[in-house]
Amino acid sequence: MTGKLTHIDDEGAARMVDVSAKAETKRDAVAEGRILIAAAALDAIRAGSVKKGDVLAVARVAGIMAAKKTADLIPLCHPLPISGVTLDLDIEADGIRATARIVTTYTTGIEMEAMTAVSVALLTVYDMAKALDRGMRIEGVRLLSKTGGKSGDWKA
Repeated sequence: MTGKLTHIDDEGAARMVDVSAKAETKRDAVAEGRILIAAAALDAIRAGSVKKGDVLAVARVAGIMAAKKTADLIPLCHPLPISGVTLDLDIEADGIRATARIVTTYTTGIEMEAMTAVSVALLTVYDMAKALDRGMRIEGVRLLSKTGGKSGDWKA
């Protein structure tokens, strides 16, 4: 880790980093997170009997859309040309795991888009199933890996 924060200028004010001199490289990021869900609500999601509709399908689309809107949500993020998004939602014994992989060829990383996709997908699961379980808990949203760019590859 470097000692200087790139989003802060010499006077301490927030700024958007100028990436115009950086080379475009292929960049890839994978993030994950989970939502813990009561058994009855999880059974309803699995059976497709949630009144609002297909929870996993809607959450997947919401996560993909969120990845494309990250720069609108996170103030200092650059709008990126996203080349591809995959968002997997896997039902586990006590909840659902969301895993997003985002790819771009650009001058800056795609990590925030991957974490935004996961976060919004999980929030969508909560929204669609909250009538069945208001105690759902989102946890563990984190970056698993990133490739490309000046700083190279990283893995959790």
